Amino acid sequence: MPPTRSQDTAFTGLSDLVRLIGGIDPQRVAVSDGRSQATWGELDAATSRCAQAMLAAGLSAGDRVVLQLGARVEFLQLYFGALRAGLVVVPVNPGYTSVEMNYVLADSGARLLVTESPEAASAATSAVELVILTGRATEAGNGAAGGVRTLEAFLAAAERDDDPRSDRSGESIAIVLYTSGTSGYPKGAMLSVRALLGNLAQIAEVEPQLITASDVVLVPLPLFHIYGLNAALCAALHVGATVVLAERFDAAATLATMRAERISAVVGAPGMFVQWAAHPNFAEGFESVRFALSGAAPLSPTLVQLYADIGIALYEGYGLTETAPVLALNAIDAGGAPRAGSVGKPLPGVELQLRNSDGSVIDAEDEDPGQLFVRGANLFSGYWPDGRGGPDEEGWFATGDIAIIESSGALLLVGRTSDLIIVNGFNVYSAEVERVLGQVAGVAEVAVVGIPDEQTGEAVAAFVVPARGETLEVEELVAKSAKSLARYKLPTRVRIVDTLPHTVTGKVQKWRLLKDATH
Repeated sequence: MPPTRSQDTAFTGLSDLVRLIGGIDPQRVAVSDGRSQATWGELDAATSRCAQAMLAAGLSAGDRVVLQLGARVEFLQLYFGALRAGLVVVPVNPGYTSVEMNYVLADSGARLLVTESPEAASAATSAVELVILTGRATEAGNGAAGGVRTLEAFLAAAERDDDPRSDRSGESIAIVLYTSGTSGYPKGAMLSVRALLGNLAQIAEVEPQLITASDVVLVPLPLFHIYGLNAALCAALHVGATVVLAERFDAAATLATMRAERISAVVGAPGMFVQWAAHPNFAEGFESVRFALSGAAPLSPTLVQLYADIGIALYEGYGLTETAPVLALNAIDAGGAPRAGSVGKPLPGVELQLRNSDGSVIDAEDEDPGQLFVRGANLFSGYWPDGRGGPDEEGWFATGDIAIIESSGALLLVGRTSDLIIVNGFNVYSAEVERVLGQVAGVAEVAVVGIPDEQTGEAVAAFVVPARGETLEVEELVAKSAKSLARYKLPTRVRIVDTLPHTVTGKVQKWRLLKDATH
């Protein structure tokens, strides 16, 4: 039996997640990605080596390190290495365009970029002091050039490889995660060590324990997203489980991995569970799975039943980037039978409160919908760089969701107060997409809404009004937008219209557009 961690294990820094087991069970496999693997001892040693290399390069406490990497063993080594060196990590989507990437680099003031993209590395040399190229480009023999260093050369420059023990702790910011902003520009949510470790402790307190040290956990999620990073990867490492990563999702390949690796727990997104259920090897792939959790978007009752038919209880969670991320799970007090449509009860230590539009608190016994506010040790410290938009003086944070709290304490989400669209768990604000589309020549007005999508939870739909005398082509609009927007932000449905519906004050009536888009 692998060593287990008690709930009162004292973690002061995030790299303690690998330091503890690395010291007492170094030979057991901690993580694999289909191409390489690392034991706990190897992961701990590589973490220290990365930390020393960053310190030797002149980085100091609080400096920002941007990681633009896929879900590979290297990500863990660099992520925990930067944290062990006392730095702040900024995980970034490898699919970001140069426009999006340059904004994050400039806004965060990053001193180091580690990327798998030769194009991104070359473009960033004028914006970032240190640029490291790793991944397939260097493995294929394409060396770094023009001020860009390979990861191997960067690590070799460090004269030491011992543990520097410079971890950030408490209220110190550990990571900054950029999400789409309501102003049309991304904003960085600052998550402290307290928030990240706090959420891991809250998850670990759920009884019966969701994941144990004996589990082999499949994480087919991107690690630049808080769900994959903290709720999946770090939650598994927190209890000493073994993690199997999948850099790119493929239903057939991951089902084969589940069977070959005897996967016992799966943490994924709704679209993944849809594709698995539709595959002929569905039942065989899930044969050894005892726990399955979905997040980032709602699950349909039909999908939950498909898993129940093969003996799998498919659970659902709810959370936000700003809450590190998990707030509620329908695995709590579920008795092995999750209720589709409900995101369940709050985690231990998470408080919920519903408020009316005037700010007054709704009595829990009324079961009336209201704006959801949350409070707990897992809340963020506001948005980069000055902490604006964070919890109020009493620690409450407005989620932007409209919810009902049932008499049982379970949470039902019924809507959102903002124009946020969630595509495969990624936040897309309509204002950002509207801003980009509106910059295309010949466009007079744009409105963007989210529409239901079976694969991704929601998809982006755009209504575009041409300027007088102009003719717009849908394909051209999307192609030009792709220069400034990541793929998941691009509209999958574009309708050219003569006018948009407006209120008497000039505000677009998006509810009318949503009705048109879904019929």
